[in-house]
Amino acid sequence: MIKAKHDSVIYPFFQWYIRRIIGWNFHQVELCGSFQPIDKGLLLIANHVSWWDGFWALFLNGTIFHRRFHVMMLETQLRKYWYLRYCGGFSVQKNSRSILESIDYAAHLVQDPENLVLIFPQGEIGSQQQLDIHFERGAERILEKSGPNGVQVVFMVSLTDYFSHKKPVLTIYLQEYIGQHRTSELNAAFRTFYQQCKDVQSKKVE
Repeated sequence: MIKAKHDSVIYPFFQWYIRRIIGWNFHQVELCGSFQPIDKGLLLIANHVSWWDGFWALFLNGTIFHRRFHVMMLETQLRKYWYLRYCGGFSVQKNSRSILESIDYAAHLVQDPENLVLIFPQGEIGSQQQLDIHFERGAERILEKSGPNGVQVVFMVSLTDYFSHKKPVLTIYLQEYIGQHRTSELNAAFRTFYQQCKDVQSKKVE
């Protein structure tokens, strides 16, 4: 697997660059929900709807989380966009024995209170209009291996609408998860939160 290797030049530049391209491409970014930091590593579990998802999370990290950013990426994508390794990207290869190494690596990272690890448990990009989200077992396995001190788990749902603007409005919803770490419970809680976010989003008007 390919491990993250934060670069002292590339990582700060990319953080700056992401703020700029989000400002160029989106009319507004709205944050909904609260986050109370605790002295634990943070596992950020997000829906996967676009190429932008990791960049939105990196932007959010610089805005409210302020941790060392990491994101689990498909190895084919990380090899293609090799520079993302130096911004916290590390690889996973589905249907391969090396996936266990990626899980162990993510669990090791998230034991450090200074780290944030972003994962997309869907395992693939899907429409934000989908009615259901199905998790693979990655989140459960990471949490199982993350050690006795525990991890702070936060759900992130990103939704976009144009309304009357030329550029889309990005709304990021956050909710801390406190519950069982089994895939079924994580998946059910995320689905409920996701539906709540869509309900709120559907009522927005300008």
